[in-house]
Amino acid sequence: MKNITYYSDMKSAVDDCALVIEAVLEIMEIKIKVFKELDSLCSSETILATNTSTMSPTEIGAQTSRPDKVIAMHFFNPVHKMKLIEIVRGLETSEETVEYVRAIGAKMKKETVEVNEFPGFITSRMNCLIGNEAMNMLMEGVASAEDIDKSIKLGLNHPMGPLALADLVGLDTRLRNMEYLHHTLGEKYRPCPLLTKYVKAGKLGVKTGSGFFDY
Repeated sequence: MKNITYYSDMKSAVDDCALVIEAVLEIMEIKIKVFKELDSLCSSETILATNTSTMSPTEIGAQTSRPDKVIAMHFFNPVHKMKLIEIVRGLETSEETVEYVRAIGAKMKKETVEVNEFPGFITSRMNCLIGNEAMNMLMEGVASAEDIDKSIKLGLNHPMGPLALADLVGLDTRLRNMEYLHHTLGEKYRPCPLLTKYVKAGKLGVKTGSGFFDY
């Protein structure tokens, strides 16, 4: 905690930064608003990274004067335990930007993979499908939430069950991801009706104390 400094205004927070990583809600309008502000406040040499799990760094970068310095750095929950960063280059992201971010990842003792931009990248495309199918099985009464997650952990060797992982990420965030992938990649990503119902009920997972499990 001693290594973290908090600011209440954006200008002070980004002054003299070589790299800024945004981690706001998965809503494109909010991300674009933040990046436009960052673009006006940061040095022209500053790299601007988004922690989006599904959205387009090309679209975000196009709203700035530095699309060559805009990139996605997708961290995974829980960030202090998960080793992977997906590095996603937009259409105009420069090789220098990619290499800088890759080196930063190594300093963080993370492993990195490079992804050419496509909705959902690598992991979110797979993870959203697995999680959505688990929700469909729960809705259909195939098994309990506990037994679905136990089966995936012990049968497929996943470190967490897909329902517990969705609770950790936040069911509202997962629903926004599914809606974006459904819009961009088609019918197989249609959100499970049970997910939509839980979000409407305010059962958002760990952060509200109740989702597919109680906390």
